[in-house]
Amino acid sequence: MRIISGKFGSRNLKSVPGNKTRPTTDKVKESLFNMIGPYFNGGNFLDLFAGSGAVSIEAVSRGFDSATLVDRQYSAIKTINENIKITKDKNAFNVLKMNAENALTYLSENNRKYDIVFLDPPYKDQKMITQLNEIKNLNLLNNGGIVVCETDDNVILEDNVEGYKMIQQKKYGITIISIYKLQE
Repeated sequence: MRIISGKFGSRNLKSVPGNKTRPTTDKVKESLFNMIGPYFNGGNFLDLFAGSGAVSIEAVSRGFDSATLVDRQYSAIKTINENIKITKDKNAFNVLKMNAENALTYLSENNRKYDIVFLDPPYKDQKMITQLNEIKNLNLLNNGGIVVCETDDNVILEDNVEGYKMIQQKKYGITIISIYKLQE
């Protein structure tokens, strides 16, 4: 696993030990950034199920000002912090050890807003529609913000979720990337 492009490009990242975390493959990660970017002039990125932190680190490498990485597992948080050290830019990252629901509430209470929210929960624990609604109701997206959902091919997401419009969807093997834009 590596950082594909940008200011941290080609640096190798560590994976979370064990089998509780399923990393986003480099192929899917590269395709994801080609769909939403590929490069950015600032902004804030939220990764609600960060795992190794690879997607958020890629986002900052490609031009986001900051990324908030959330995970509830100790081994994931440890790996995220080790991978952030590789960037030598720890001030660009905010790491939270908590579950997704608590993180959304915490971020809302602290008036945090994001340009992109990335949702890649464990495939067996997917609650995408609930989380999309919570993100909208807690006002966590900036105007024009998007939510990127990574699911397996067993999950069927609706084209239009209340308050959002699906703007793109692509399948990569068993992985599906769905991108929703917040309606103004």
